[in-house]
Amino acid sequence: MTHDIYPTLRVSREDGIARVTLDNPPVNVLDVALMADLRHLLTALSSDGSLRVIVFESANPEFFIAHVDMSLIDTPDAFDQFAPDLPDGVNVFQALGELLRHQPQVTIVKLAGMARGGGAEFVTAADMTFAAIGRAGIGQIEALMGIVPGGGGTQYLAGRVGRNRALEAVLGADLFDAETAERYGWVNRAVPADELDDVVDRLARNIAALPEGVIAAAKRAIVPEDLAEGLLREHDAWAGQFARPDAERLIRGGLAHGAQTRDGERDLEGLLRGLPG
Repeated sequence: MTHDIYPTLRVSREDGIARVTLDNPPVNVLDVALMADLRHLLTALSSDGSLRVIVFESANPEFFIAHVDMSLIDTPDAFDQFAPDLPDGVNVFQALGELLRHQPQVTIVKLAGMARGGGAEFVTAADMTFAAIGRAGIGQIEALMGIVPGGGGTQYLAGRVGRNRALEAVLGADLFDAETAERYGWVNRAVPADELDDVVDRLARNIAALPEGVIAAAKRAIVPEDLAEGLLREHDAWAGQFARPDAERLIRGGLAHGAQTRDGERDLEGLLRGLPG
């Protein structure tokens, strides 16, 4: 088994499988450091012909990726370092999702905690997700901050669950449990928490053991939808809302009331709904 070291990730490789553990305390926010590590990792692994499957999980049992770092409201240019490498027509958050969505390896998320906002977008961009019953939660909560998803979430979600349920998720801004997410098609399967490791491990090993060329052939036949126009519409919608005073007020209010702390994140939806109007 070999290991790669990134500041916010722990990566091990064995038998054609890379296992990536997200570890960005206290709640795994998608900040500049985690964004950089995920981009570098996915780019590096994309050219590794010895790898067939990438499994993502979290070192934090409560949070997979909490959401994009809300404190970036004070440093809006923090992600500018990634601008020279962005493909045309996508913002930095969409670019991460597209990198994951077009990864040549099979990507599997083991969801045993909460994934909100940018975390939910990452989960939905992966090829497959398996969620722990009673522990996993997923939600697009951006509306509670006066914005809409801006990292591919509107497009990925509509493709997974349909327009009507995507609107419910985006505008209702609730946290969906594993069983509901499975029923809607947001995740592949809800499984008992004590079986999650075995279910994902068995699938990853079975896929990694397939004959040469099968994974690549399947990915050529079952291609990701071309979302170029939709991603442009999403970015315009997100950027337009982000520029409004209400968005800044709600984001700052969330931070002031404990967002991005463990206690505040446990019921972030309730915290944001309770902010003064």
